[in-house]
Amino acid sequence: MTERRVPRWSQLRPLLQGPPRVAGATTRRLQRAASIEDLRAQARHRVPRAVFDYTDGGAGREVSMRRSREAFDRVEFAPSTLRDVSSVDTSTTVLGGPAAMPIVLAPTGFTRMMHHEGEVAVARAAARAGVPYALSTMGTTSVEALAERAPAGRRWFQLYLWRDRAASTALVHRAASAGYEALVLTVDTPVGGLRLRDVRNGMTIPPRLTAKTVLDGARHPSWWVNLLTTEPLEFASLRFFSGTVSDLVGHVFDPTATLADLRWLREQWAGPLVVKGVVTVDDALASVDAGADAVVVSNHGGRQLDRAATPLEVLPDVVAAVDGRAEVYVDGGVLSGADVAAAVGLGARAVLVGRAYLYGLMAGGEAGVDRALAILRRELLTTMQLIGVTSVGELAKGRVRLR
Repeated sequence: MTERRVPRWSQLRPLLQGPPRVAGATTRRLQRAASIEDLRAQARHRVPRAVFDYTDGGAGREVSMRRSREAFDRVEFAPSTLRDVSSVDTSTTVLGGPAAMPIVLAPTGFTRMMHHEGEVAVARAAARAGVPYALSTMGTTSVEALAERAPAGRRWFQLYLWRDRAASTALVHRAASAGYEALVLTVDTPVGGLRLRDVRNGMTIPPRLTAKTVLDGARHPSWWVNLLTTEPLEFASLRFFSGTVSDLVGHVFDPTATLADLRWLREQWAGPLVVKGVVTVDDALASVDAGADAVVVSNHGGRQLDRAATPLEVLPDVVAAVDGRAEVYVDGGVLSGADVAAAVGLGARAVLVGRAYLYGLMAGGEAGVDRALAILRRELLTTMQLIGVTSVGELAKGRVRLR
């Protein structure tokens, strides 16, 4: 028989102590997020539905978006055991510069809609994490304002070709003058994608006060207070426009753009040039031939052509074809550090992440982006240790495959 006794208080007291008290409700809430999915769940409750769906959704029936995630679910790691992984280096080089992780924070439109701190918060978090950040043409902070308010870190500028080439040229020159190191040309948006969530939610830029939005605002008062008491929400480069994102794309962007325009842009920009939005080997090679220093295998996060090719599946063929003539990145569906390791293992120099950090931004502003990057780094580090590698370069040595 087991002898029983009454426990002493000295034995019970350690069991009754909770975790260390952390100052600040936002900090405590963010620390409870153990994954990007947790940040996504927090974000859903922090912003109006139309704002969350604008970030979370894709085009059409969102098949492309689902397939991107499913491709990462098919990844299989081949770990090696009995390796000394006590010291692991997650750093790499991207466009010849240092990156603490093989991650670039992707350009995203209308970022101050997700949280009033917007692009400045993202750029500051990126600088602390040691990764590049690309400001979007559709951003809500100008190239000059971002450079002034977030001077540290590596800043890239993302460009869409406009019908008005003089306006495009002016933006390029402004980015160069403000010290942006690289230009990212997005080529998969000749017209706007059919984003049905936005249509159903009546999503406009800027948000309009309707009976539906007022009712939703009552559930998210802090978001509306921040919106109404900070600088007006507008496209920093397109202040003359008001309407849906699809309307904007149709009104401003140039559906006649060709490789000749890419060659023209190469002449306008002296620094590194990245072409974002290729999903075929032929387009990747044509972009490199026209002067691109890097290409991003991307279907725009599933937000443009529904049922477009899945980037992760296309990636190895593009890497093989480019054969070192340019760097190759990938985006779409990256929601964990393990996803980052998988993409690098399949040949990517780095990944671009968008939704992952936007969930953090919606959940908690700048601190939320910090949390998202910390989660990605911890997961990447742990994945590398469990695979049995001590550097990012080792991931591509037969450690990753698609089932």
